[in-house]
Parts: sequence; C-alpha cells; structure tokens
Amino acid sequence: VQLQASGGGLVQAGGSLRLSCAASGRTFRRYRMGWFRQAPGKERDVVAAISWSGGSRYYADSVKGRFTISRDNAKNTVSLQMNSLKPEDTAVYYCAATVDYSDPTRHSTYDYWGQGTLVTVSS
Repeated sequence: VQLQASGGGLVQAGGSLRLSCAASGRTFRRYRMGWFRQAPGKERDVVAAISWSGGSRYYADSVKGRFTISRDNAKNTVSLQMNSLKPEDTAVYYCAATVDYSDPTRHSTYDYWGQGTLVTVSS
C-alpha cells in the first residue's frame, strides 16, 4: 500500500488543522492505520492509531481530548483532526499502515509509511 499525507501547515497556538492520508490499493480496510510525529532532534512517536473498522482507537496522552483519528474505508483515507494546537505539537507528521495488531505505539510495528507533512504551531 502507498500512503500520501497532506494537510500540514502553519497555525497559531489554539488553532486547528486536519491531516489526511490517502492510501492506494483495494486492501486498505485490512490495515490498522497510525499517525506518528517527529520533532527536530527527537524520536518518532505515535500520536494516534485506529483499527481496520474504526472500532478501536489509541491516543498518546499528550493529544487525548484534542486530536481525533478517523477513517473512511470507502475512500481509502485516514484523517487526524487536531484542535487546540500547542507549539509542542510542531513536528513532521507521518501516516503509517500495518496488518500487525500488536503494539500500536511502536513504529517498528508498521510496514508502510507516507512521506510526512510538516505542522508548525506558533506561540
């Protein structure tokens, strides 16, 4: 599966952005999807993950209550709605896909990655 992330940009603190990830292929509904982010000089960390049906979702503590992950299997897309953004949310955001339903927080669990989209939150 090939992934294409979009929607990043510059936003003021307190603002919102919606990231989208478009996937190729007819087997999109098989995959658990995740969003990760990597700030300069830091490791790539999980932000959120969603099961193939959307019935199970995971959020990092730092984004709970502010970010929402969703997917549309008919359109082969997964989205990340980001509200109440903070300067510490500044990072390159990556979408990822896996058929491995073990630990959703480990980037090594994921087999396919998009190219990343930059989110910059100004104070």
